[in-house]
Amino acid sequence: MGTAYDVIIAGAGVAGATLALSLKRAGLEPVLIDPVAFDAQLAPTFDGRAWAIAYAAFRQWRALGLAEALEPHAQRIEQILVTDATTPGAAAGSTLPFFLRFESAEIADRSEGEPLGYLLENRHVRAALAAAVAEAGIEVLAPARVASAAFDARAARVTLADGRVLEAPVAVGAEGRGSVIREAAGIGTVGWGYRQTGVVATVRLERPHEGVAHEYFLPSGPFAILPLTDNRASLVWTESDARGAALKAARPEVFQAHLERRFGEFLGAISVEGPVFAYPLSLQLAERFCAPRAALLGDAAHGVHPIAGQGLNLGLKGAAALAEVLVEAVRLGEDPGSEAVLERYAAWRRFDTVTLSAGMDAFVRLFSNDNPLLRLARGAGMAAVNRIGPARRFFMHEAGGAVGDLPRLLRGEAL
Repeated sequence: MGTAYDVIIAGAGVAGATLALSLKRAGLEPVLIDPVAFDAQLAPTFDGRAWAIAYAAFRQWRALGLAEALEPHAQRIEQILVTDATTPGAAAGSTLPFFLRFESAEIADRSEGEPLGYLLENRHVRAALAAAVAEAGIEVLAPARVASAAFDARAARVTLADGRVLEAPVAVGAEGRGSVIREAAGIGTVGWGYRQTGVVATVRLERPHEGVAHEYFLPSGPFAILPLTDNRASLVWTESDARGAALKAARPEVFQAHLERRFGEFLGAISVEGPVFAYPLSLQLAERFCAPRAALLGDAAHGVHPIAGQGLNLGLKGAAALAEVLVEAVRLGEDPGSEAVLERYAAWRRFDTVTLSAGMDAFVRLFSNDNPLLRLARGAGMAAVNRIGPARRFFMHEAGGAVGDLPRLLRGEAL
C-alpha cells in the first residue's frame, strides 16, 4: 500500500498532468495513473486534435517552465472571424452579411501584448508535459487502470486493476467522462448528445493564413479553420453522426473532394496531412465537483461541445484552481481532502463552468439550424456585438480566460 502520496490523480491527460506538475513544483507529492503509456500518447495517430489555448492558460504553462518546449509549436491567433453561413463553400463567400471580427490588437493594452490565444497540436502539448513530469520526478503508473476507489474519514484508497492499492488524503478524477473516481464518490451527471460528430483533420495551405482563425456557422454545425505553425490548419468539421461517420470512412480522394467543396479557395489549394479523426459530440456535467476526499477535473467534471474551443481551457482553469486550493491547505496545516477544503475549489469553479457550458449549449442550438427567424435574430445579435467595442472586448477577454477571480498560475505567478 502506497502511503507517501499527497494526491492521487487518475488520468494523465493534459489537465491531470498539468495539475501534477503544479503540485510538485509547490512541494507536494502527486502520483499519476493512466491506462495508456505516455509514449503511446505522443504518437501523431493517438489524437489528431489541436487546441485553442487561452492566453491565461498559456501563462500557467509558462509559470510551470513549459514555455521553451511549447513556444516553437504555438501558433498565435491574431484574429478570429465568425460568420453565419448558409451552404457548403462558406469559406468561398456564400455567406450572410452577419459576422464578428475579433483582433488581438484591440485588447493589447490589457493583455500585455498576448494574442487572442494559441493553437497547439495535442501531441506537442503531451510531449512537453511528459518531459516536464519526468524531469520533476513525478511517479507515473502507466499503463495502469483504476478499478475502484473508496473514501473514508482518513484517506482515499484507489485500487488498481492489478491489485495495487494507493492511499492519499485526496484522489482526483481526471480520467475523462467515464470517471471511476466520480462514480465511486457517488457523483452523478447530467447531459445529452447533440447527434453531431466532429471530424478533425490537418491540412496544408497554399496561401498564408496570417494567424486568422475562421468559424463558419452552418445548418449542420460549425466548420472551424484553425491556424497552425508551418502554414497548416486544423479543421473541426461538425456534421450529423451519419455524415460524420461517412466522412471518417471515406476514401482519401472522396474526403478531399468533399473538403474542397466545404473549404473553398480563399487560401488556395489544400492537402490533407495525416489521418482523419471523428469524435461524437455531447454535453456532460457532473452534479458536483467534489465529495469528501475526491475532486473532479477536466472532462470528468465537464465535457462540452467544442463550438467555442473552451473545453480544455476549462480543465486548465480547474487545474490551476485545484492546485492553489490544495497547496494552500497543506501550507496552513489543513487536511487537503476534507470536504471544507475541496468545496473551496468547487465553489471557485462552479459558476464559471456552468455558465460557460450553458452558453456553449445555447450557441449550438441557436446556430446549428437553418430556421429563418433564428437566423435573423442571431444575425442581429452578431451585428450589434460587432459594432459595440466594449462588448467585443469583453468577449475577447473572456475567451482569453482573463475574466473573473483568476488563480495565481493563470496570472503567470508561481504557487
